Amino acid sequence: MEEFNTPKPIISLKNIDIYQKKLMILNNITITINKGEVVYLIGKTGTGKSSILKLLIADEKAHGEHAEIVGYDLKTIKNKQIPFLRRKLGVIFQDYQLLSEKTVFENLGNALKAIGCKEKDERYERVMKALDMVGLGTKHFKYPHQLSGGEQQRVCIARSLLNDPELLIADEPTGNLDPITSEEIFQIFHHINQKGTTVLIATHDFLMIDKFPSRSLLIEDGKIIDSGL
Repeated sequence: MEEFNTPKPIISLKNIDIYQKKLMILNNITITINKGEVVYLIGKTGTGKSSILKLLIADEKAHGEHAEIVGYDLKTIKNKQIPFLRRKLGVIFQDYQLLSEKTVFENLGNALKAIGCKEKDERYERVMKALDMVGLGTKHFKYPHQLSGGEQQRVCIARSLLNDPELLIADEPTGNLDPITSEEIFQIFHHINQKGTTVLIATHDFLMIDKFPSRSLLIEDGKIIDSGL
């Protein structure tokens, strides 16, 4: 009889309480996301989307039965382990967090230096590969103020790809962008996913969810409602 191995989830939360400034905002939530999925995390402002993301990157302590992401136990993780966890993740924020006095290339190169990539040639190859993936290979010499909002967000996506992450986490990545630019950004996320990276996007952008349908986790009345797609 042929046996099938069930893949281990890339994110597994079971009966977890989510806090915001010591106030519990979600109680006993359970989320499972498997490798290779694109999942939208949706809900009204203040329902806990960003707090869940903070827990996943170990910015908040996990309280409850079980919490694991890319093989790390979020309940027992030590502070010295957190940088290694984050190297397996790519994180994209609504505000681009680019250094204005540095070029695109320097912004990404400095991110690699910070995690110990000392070889100049290796940094160049990794930066240019990431920029090519988001269609900015010819704009590495520009400064952030010389780029549109959509291009700056592409730089942030490229920065998140430098380590070939297992999981990409995006927090309202199109919140400041027009619909046409938003569509380009979502196309990039789905292209990255097709290459094997799991993608979790917290978003209010229902127009893009309609254009790029995938499984959704809706936070409503303190509960998680899974679309199951």
